[in-house]
Amino acid sequence: MNEEQKYLKNKKIILPGGAGLVGQNLVVCLKQQGFNNIVVLDKHIENVKILKKLHSDILVENVDLSERGVWEKHFENAAIVIMLQAQIGASNYEPFQQNNIDSTKNILYVMEQFDTPYLIHISSSVVNSTADDFYTRSKNEQEKLVLNSPINSIVLRPTLMFGWFDRKHLGWLSRFMKKIPVFPIPGNGKYMRQPLYVVDFCNTIISCIKVQPKMKIFNITGLEKINYIDIIKKIKISIKAKSHIICIPYSLFYFLLKVWAIFDNKPPFTADQLKALVTHDEFEVIDWPKIFNIKPTKFDEAIDTTFNDKKYSQVILKF
Repeated sequence: MNEEQKYLKNKKIILPGGAGLVGQNLVVCLKQQGFNNIVVLDKHIENVKILKKLHSDILVENVDLSERGVWEKHFENAAIVIMLQAQIGASNYEPFQQNNIDSTKNILYVMEQFDTPYLIHISSSVVNSTADDFYTRSKNEQEKLVLNSPINSIVLRPTLMFGWFDRKHLGWLSRFMKKIPVFPIPGNGKYMRQPLYVVDFCNTIISCIKVQPKMKIFNITGLEKINYIDIIKKIKISIKAKSHIICIPYSLFYFLLKVWAIFDNKPPFTADQLKALVTHDEFEVIDWPKIFNIKPTKFDEAIDTTFNDKKYSQVILKF
């Protein structure tokens, strides 16, 4: 390791919202590559505890970034901020406003105050989607806040991600599949997805840390197009589940989700997310492996690692 690389790996990196899917994986990847000055700020108490238990050698604090507070002190002498905080699902708009928009305004303000030189913003492919839901609206507004800021930044727009620590999406579906004898699929299940392996995405982020491209937007799209029902079948094989996969009418599936939401104020899958699932979106595929010097992982291999890794596949984050 040369002196420049050593200097970079000692610089302070702040991960707002770093106790979620991407953050937990990113901490693993950063440490594997020698980065040692990592600060994670996250409001989710249980997931913060999990991160602290896995990584006692980094600074992790439980804070609400939608409110100004003592957490701001950590931005002093910070070199890079990787903005990860995101509300993905909820039955009303308030959590999206707080966790996607208010928190972003606060972080950008604090970065300006401390003259933090570089921001990597994790946006989402939904900003290019035809879907219209709370998540899409708030992510659009969040991205605009970043792009209108004077801070040097790069915006990454990943598609649906999966991997270790996936409390929603494929991770939740796999756990649900293990518990029930019949696994329902809405409609015919032939909804094309472009899933992105989170470790590949984390390596893309680390490439951005090293090169620091500025004021650019990159769509980081999964390279393999796979129908939703085929993803479910591959998960079933990987986890050796015995449940039977059946297709049920979309309208019935939607109704059941609405009923579920009455009894669960934090449902793992919402009616809005169902609408987004069946929306026909095909996202741009750029040659991000070449741009960021990443060797992408094949979907089948990534699925196997996600659910069968001895160290991390059994770690389950909370909702």
